[in-house]
Amino acid sequence: MHILYFHQHFSTPQGSAGTRSYEMAQALVRAGHSVTMVCGSYEQGKTGLIGAFDGGRRRGIVDGLDVIEFELNYGNHMGSARRVGVFVKFALNSIGVALREPADVIFATTTPLTAGIPGILARWLRGKPFVFEVRDLWPELPKAMGVITNPVILCLMSVLEWISYRSADRLVGLSPGIVEGIAARGVDKSRIAMVPNGCDIDLFAGSAAAWRPEDVRGDQLLAIFTGTHGPANGLDAVLNAAAVLKRRGRNDIRIALVGQGREKPRLQARASSENLDNLLFLDPLPKVHLTALMAGADLGLQILRNVPAFYYGTSPNKFFDYIAAGLPVLNNYPGWLAGLISETSCGFTVPPDDPVAFADALIAAAEDRQNLKKKGANARQLAEAQFSRKLLAKKWVEWVIGADPEA
Repeated sequence: MHILYFHQHFSTPQGSAGTRSYEMAQALVRAGHSVTMVCGSYEQGKTGLIGAFDGGRRRGIVDGLDVIEFELNYGNHMGSARRVGVFVKFALNSIGVALREPADVIFATTTPLTAGIPGILARWLRGKPFVFEVRDLWPELPKAMGVITNPVILCLMSVLEWISYRSADRLVGLSPGIVEGIAARGVDKSRIAMVPNGCDIDLFAGSAAAWRPEDVRGDQLLAIFTGTHGPANGLDAVLNAAAVLKRRGRNDIRIALVGQGREKPRLQARASSENLDNLLFLDPLPKVHLTALMAGADLGLQILRNVPAFYYGTSPNKFFDYIAAGLPVLNNYPGWLAGLISETSCGFTVPPDDPVAFADALIAAAEDRQNLKKKGANARQLAEAQFSRKLLAKKWVEWVIGADPEA
């Protein structure tokens, strides 16, 4: 069976973006299927293609996948208007592929929501089975964050969301809240499967040589955040906690923020002005190199802005990377991940917008390393028992292939 797979932000493990689509496509190949991956260029992603673009696109085979990449130059530093322009351009370019390329099943994954447009058209104009994967609820999340306030745009997005859900033969939600959000739009739950982000158990098996930034001592607690530095991440919470630690003279705790994003220059300027020398800002790292940093770290930070829509409506890659690496996790918002951490004792949960509680948790981690190791072992056990990418990919492949009644 041939799957035509649309993901604007596709990346191999050589990039510093999430690799869910790469891993799922590889699972399809291992199961005997073929995949054409349609994507756009992305500053944090690496598609594996190195040839020149011809007419705004290039194509080639990467690790057994047929990859079509559009020249879009998307980056997290872009403002909202430029992002929307790139989203629309990808959707328009993808329509021609969706209507011409051979396919038994069309698969599209967000974000952005516009990624579903080629799948919708292939479903109605070609009669192809369409599976739509929802990584974030749009327009609910941007509306809740106040990122999009124009009622016309919100209305158009809501219409596109409704059409996407109704056009799809099957849907995939990455968290309990996403599944509930899809169902709330009138979709029968029998058409929705929950397949969260997973843990790359083999990648984080501990073979990488542990690495720390050169100015972090081996006896200091190293807590790391690995991900986008954007408005949704609320990383001022980390700086607020660092300020508390600084006032208390806790020089035994260092925090590294690894990644890129629109907020990073402002956060760096704030850290400099407040002399928060217990904070480090590192450039994004490819996942194949990130494993070494995680092996040298003591704690992973799962941080988001205090937006109720996030509590059950996200499935963050970084959380699953942390537990795959055996890192205990400090989480600063309520919801399903906080519940998992509490139930399995694989980290710390603190209330949102509470820098004192955040700092107290870091201090507790630093002062009881034996307990921290136990939490790390519990994290790894959770990764293997519930979130192994191999187990989740098997469920995902069966669900996607099953959308074709002739499969």
